[in-house]
Amino acid sequence: MNFSSSKEPYDGYCGTSYAAKLLGVSVGTVQGLVEKNDLKAWKTQGGHRRISMQSIQEYQRRHNLSPASLIQGEDKLRVLVVEDDEPTRVMLQTNFDQWGLPLDAIMYASAMEALLDMPTLQPQVLLTDLRMPNVDGFEFLRTLSEHTIFNSLAVVVITGMTPDEIASKGGLPDGVQFLQKPIDMDWLRGFLDALMSVRQINRRARSQTA
Repeated sequence: MNFSSSKEPYDGYCGTSYAAKLLGVSVGTVQGLVEKNDLKAWKTQGGHRRISMQSIQEYQRRHNLSPASLIQGEDKLRVLVVEDDEPTRVMLQTNFDQWGLPLDAIMYASAMEALLDMPTLQPQVLLTDLRMPNVDGFEFLRTLSEHTIFNSLAVVVITGMTPDEIASKGGLPDGVQFLQKPIDMDWLRGFLDALMSVRQINRRARSQTA
C-alpha cells in the first residue's frame, strides 16, 4: 500500500469527500456531477473514485463559485478525521464548528480513502479510530509511518480500545497521542489550540528571518 510522499499540486486529483468539501455540497451531489460529466473522474483498481482537481476548479469558475478556503487558507489548520462511526464524525464536526477555531476539517469513513487523498490534502493533523473495517487504524498508521508525510503530522488516536489491547496489536508508532473514548473534547480543543499557537510562532520567526 503506497502513495507518493511528495507535495502534489492541487491540479492533481482528490476523492469524493474532499471534492464535496471544496464545492460545499454533499457527497451524493458530487457523485451526480460525475455522472453528468460536470466533473471528470475515474476509479482506481480498488474501486475508489478519483476526481480531477482541474475539473473542480473549472466547475467553480463556470458557476462563479469562490475558490475553496482549503486551497487558499494557509493560516488554517487542516485536520483529517478517519472514523467509521457516523455519529462520532457528526459530533466532532459540530464541536469544531462551535469552537470557532481556524480549522479545515475533512471527514473520512475509510482509512483507504483517506490514504489515497493524503498526498493532495497535506493535512497537519490526523485524528483516527483504530477499529475500522477493511484497513484498520493499525495498518493505516503503519503505512503512514513509512512515508515522510508522517514526520510533520500530529497524530491522535481516538479509540475505545484499552492500552493493553493496543499493545497486543503491536502498539502505535512513536509520537502518536492516545485519546480514549468517550472523547475528552476539552483536551482535544486544547491540543489543537496549542498546535495553532506553535504554527503562529513559527510563522512569525520565519517572517523575521526572511
